[in-house]
Amino acid sequence: MNKEARKNQKVHTIYKNSKGIRVPGVTTILSVLNKPALIHWAWNLGIEGIDYKKFVDDKAAIGTLAHDMALCHVKGQESDTSEYSKAQIDLAETCFLKYLDWESQHTMEPVVTEEALVSEKYQYGGTADNYCILDGIPTLVDYKTGKAIYPEMFFQLAAYVNLLKENNYPVERAMILRMGRNEMEGFEVKEMSDLKKEWQVFQNCAKIYTLKKQITKKYK
Repeated sequence: MNKEARKNQKVHTIYKNSKGIRVPGVTTILSVLNKPALIHWAWNLGIEGIDYKKFVDDKAAIGTLAHDMALCHVKGQESDTSEYSKAQIDLAETCFLKYLDWESQHTMEPVVTEEALVSEKYQYGGTADNYCILDGIPTLVDYKTGKAIYPEMFFQLAAYVNLLKENNYPVERAMILRMGRNEMEGFEVKEMSDLKKEWQVFQNCAKIYTLKKQITKKYK
């Protein structure tokens, strides 16, 4: 595998329940949802003559590195930038500096950072970014890069909140912290204290995911 491919390849976490049986992850379950905004965005790139795959790979690399920088900082570690281009590092640092500015305005005590958790009750797994005591409140902070926060991100957030609670980590609030990859994309935080409906959406997606798997096996 070449350097570019290694850099953009995300490690896929395998989740297993207490019996050692593999269970789907949050992202896998939510893949049953259609994402019209993403389709329209890809279509617009084509109209502009931009190679969709190359564009996505580059943006993914920037986002991955920025995400890594923020979480390494929380864990007191150094982020490895050796396999990224200077342009990608510069843009990732733009994201990271926005995060540092936000963090400097709060007190944060990390409790669980990027720990793989499994729900025995609902049979799924997930890895939440940063569960911490933020300004004295047990909080889940989920880091995103890009130019917008989309509804499906809150479905994901609700699933992570349930994972934490089921594993004895009380959550009083949850937030998505979006770090734009350049000045135009900006920075925003959206806090949610009630994710009941978003949790219902996730549960229904899990049911659809399971049914689709059963149907696929039926016709093999």
